[in-house]
Amino acid sequence: MAHRRTVDRFDGRILGAGTSSGVRLVVGDWADSPLGSFTDVMVATADDRRVLLAPTDAVADYVTSTYTFDEVVRCDVALTETGAKGARRWLVEAGPLRASLDLGSRTATGWLLAAVPGPLTRSRAFATLADPVARLVHPGVRTRGSAGNGRREYYGARDQHAVTHAAGTWRGRDLGRLGEVTPDPRFGFSSTPAQPSLTVVTTTVVRV
Repeated sequence: MAHRRTVDRFDGRILGAGTSSGVRLVVGDWADSPLGSFTDVMVATADDRRVLLAPTDAVADYVTSTYTFDEVVRCDVALTETGAKGARRWLVEAGPLRASLDLGSRTATGWLLAAVPGPLTRSRAFATLADPVARLVHPGVRTRGSAGNGRREYYGARDQHAVTHAAGTWRGRDLGRLGEVTPDPRFGFSSTPAQPSLTVVTTTVVRV
């Protein structure tokens, strides 16, 4: 019997930042998804160990079926956002992670995305068309690819802002200063941009 085709959509924001300690962070803050609203964090350590910080078993199961990790930590994940537009700060508390991340102005990519009608940026067609451009402008970034287990994943970006400062601790050790997200943490088929940034995105996962 043929399996039923399913489409899962996650509307939210992805923040990627590197640090001088070698720890790289990818924070996913999802306002609307099949799993409800939630925040999760993917951490790549200085020795390239990939760790997922997930708030529920359901989130952990879904994310680990889509991306690759060496360790999963089930813990409360709290994101507090303060400040005004153009000078915002994210405070992330998640198990062994404490991070303060400052957000700055819209990037050049963000200005381009902001000019595209919102409904179009949420579509799989837009993600498909944007893929070769994303590969060129942001090496390592892909906007479509395999989500594993017979599924395809599409990233429809709508806006982007720079991350301007990072501070905090990972397992009690200082994260150091803000840096690029390099090397690629290799969670999945696509990396977050090397330049620290916050991207507003609709992620669509389709069972094909």
